Amino acid sequence: MVRGKLVFITGGVRSGKSSFAEHYLMDEQAKRNVYVATGVAVDREMKERIKRHRDDRENYSVEWVTIEQPRNFEQIISQIQQEDGILWDCVTTWLANELYDGQMEKVEQQLYETIDQLLEKAKVVVIVSNEVLDEPISTYEYTALYQAWIGRIHQKLVAKSDYAFEMEYGFSHQWK
Repeated sequence: MVRGKLVFITGGVRSGKSSFAEHYLMDEQAKRNVYVATGVAVDREMKERIKRHRDDRENYSVEWVTIEQPRNFEQIISQIQQEDGILWDCVTTWLANELYDGQMEKVEQQLYETIDQLLEKAKVVVIVSNEVLDEPISTYEYTALYQAWIGRIHQKLVAKSDYAFEMEYGFSHQWK
């Protein structure tokens, strides 16, 4: 079996990352399109964002399988079939969900192992993440910790990726 393709997409809030990722995945013509969602509807804004993402996918001519997985990303492996296309949206939300539970070294290592296992089954894995490092490092301890983790994770994901894109104003720039 040939290793699946890994695509990393980043950009600022509302830059067009998710839409670009959805179209990218649909163009791959995988067996199934699997959307792995990390968001938790904890407030009105997040409920509206989740609804908007679901509504957007319903407007496409292809069917999407949605897996709600805010934590423990490795649990999706058993739900993935050979030649699936996977869109994981998004790393920054997942990290926020995982960060304060502790054991981050273990969680981070499990993340990379999970991605490798997914690439053994999937045709393509598209990972979306927010760019949060355009701002100075925070003076708040936990925010600075989050920035350090996401920076390291982004670097490792891009290094593993076959392609890396940055979105800005709805336009993509391919870095890798």
